[in-house]
Amino acid sequence: MQRSLEVFVERWPIAGRFAISRGARTEAVVVVAVIRDGGTVGRGESVPYPRYGETTEDVAAAIQAMAGDVANGLDRTRLQALMPAGAARNAIDCALWDLKAKLSGERAWVTAGLEAPRAVETAFTLSIGSPESMAEAADKARDRPLLKIKLGADGDAERLAAVREAAPGARLIVDANEGWSSGTLAANMRACAAAGVVLIEQPLPAGADDLLSTVERPVPVCADESLHVAADLKGLRNRYDAVNVKLDKTGGLTEALATAQAARDFGFSVMVGCMVSTSLAMAPAMLLAQAADFVDLDGPLLLAGDRQPGLVYRGSQVSPPEPDLWG
Repeated sequence: MQRSLEVFVERWPIAGRFAISRGARTEAVVVVAVIRDGGTVGRGESVPYPRYGETTEDVAAAIQAMAGDVANGLDRTRLQALMPAGAARNAIDCALWDLKAKLSGERAWVTAGLEAPRAVETAFTLSIGSPESMAEAADKARDRPLLKIKLGADGDAERLAAVREAAPGARLIVDANEGWSSGTLAANMRACAAAGVVLIEQPLPAGADDLLSTVERPVPVCADESLHVAADLKGLRNRYDAVNVKLDKTGGLTEALATAQAARDFGFSVMVGCMVSTSLAMAPAMLLAQAADFVDLDGPLLLAGDRQPGLVYRGSQVSPPEPDLWG
């Protein structure tokens, strides 16, 4: 029976409001690719990101445009050549991984040549806000071992100090989302060092981060917006100490696995990150998380409700997906 491809746009309310330096939102809009082969279904979820020039409509259309190729037996290798990295390819790539697992009865991690996945510790993200609101959020999450705090605006040192006071025992990751500048970088990095921050994500805009190769980095610095695929890694040496690998940037698990391995070969620490989305998007990233130095797969924890069945979160411990979810 010929394979078919369907595309669905879904809206998932966020618990409260999710804010970074570029803006805030109250819902996560995801695009799901569904590939059917007889009675077997493979699914992949992606999140279009305006920062990378993506819209929901364009991503959904790009996925639907691959229907003919899917019907003709598109595989993951050919997919890499036909589509650019990004959210659209991610949805199809992950759906193909899922479909193969369900057709063959072989879990995706076996196909990838990996050991059986285990539960891992994920960061928990606090939105940017006033020092008082961030302190309140940090106090509620003070028992979580790893907090990721969104910064990137005037007054970041005060926000950081307020979070540190409210959650004195937590390890902290700071994510500036390109919100710092050459004029604020040094002072903000000193504030991070004083607060015991373990990692700083993307302090400067992508394409304007040369300064990082010439200044002291008292806290390791991680590339996010500056890294999409493995080919980007060579240009990041001397600027960054770590890289954040996200499936929506790499265009799926296939390239993400290659990017993470290449990053380790270059000597980078590896973070596995996510967009705000459901467990279907997190599930394939759990394979990457097994060898990651930092895991940030808290997307479902930021939603008012997750899809069912979903990943199992116990505090900040997240378990690998069961086959009925993905892979």
